[in-house]
Amino acid sequence: MIGNKGVAKTVVGVENTAKAVGSGSLEVFSTPMMIALMEQAACVALADVLEVGQSSVGTQIAVEHTAASAVGANIVATATITAVDGKKISFEVVANDDKNQIGKGTHTRFIIDIERFMAKVGN
Repeated sequence: MIGNKGVAKTVVGVENTAKAVGSGSLEVFSTPMMIALMEQAACVALADVLEVGQSSVGTQIAVEHTAASAVGANIVATATITAVDGKKISFEVVANDDKNQIGKGTHTRFIIDIERFMAKVGN
């Protein structure tokens, strides 16, 4: 499992800008949407190892958003599994646009049993 990679892509549109999601006043790719894309990439990295009835939940993310991306830019997030400790999975996450690396950091997810997890939240 260590070394598994997942990739997620998007194009910056007005709907995923800082202005649109309320995390700022500019029409540039927002930090919350970059984080969501990184988490999506981590889910892709885990897709082949989860058993029926399992999913994963994010529990920690520490990232730097280091460059702005304009509307129309192509964004690619990559998550690489760096450690496995039982059900705890650690990732290195990176996001790039057409020109630069725009963000990087670490992310942690836990593999969970869907039925037990949802029972705990009352659904």
